[in-house]
Amino acid sequence: MSRADLAKENFLNGYACAQAVFLAFSDVTGLDRGTAMKLSLPFGAGLGRLRLTCGAVSGAVAVLGTVLAKPEPDAGNKAEVYAAVQAFCRRFVAENKSLSCGELLRAAGLPAETQPSPEERSAEYYRKRPCPQLVYSAAKILEETLAGLSGEKNE
Repeated sequence: MSRADLAKENFLNGYACAQAVFLAFSDVTGLDRGTAMKLSLPFGAGLGRLRLTCGAVSGAVAVLGTVLAKPEPDAGNKAEVYAAVQAFCRRFVAENKSLSCGELLRAAGLPAETQPSPEERSAEYYRKRPCPQLVYSAAKILEETLAGLSGEKNE
């Protein structure tokens, strides 16, 4: 099963979009599942259901930061991390037309509600939302991004 398939399955099993992506890469981040779940939950639904940056994107860039960023502030690789994030985001927008959770929902004909209580997960919920495909897309792009970065380091 690909990481994209795993991320989509995570979402369909009730995880928030950011969690779904982040957990699909838990072996890459080296974080235990519980920590990964707690860390990524607040980014779901466009940052705490504010419908800002898509949670699938936030989960993916959190993986990039965990994998690429050096722990010391003066390590000098902010530009490398930012470049990877920007490249990821350009690909996500090319594929999905926006980084904004609210815009992505409205494009699917759905309201971009911001109450803190999430909708009940049901077959209808999953059928009408673009989120499973967005989670899949983010994880696929992230996997390709990481493969490209490791290829660059091996050259």
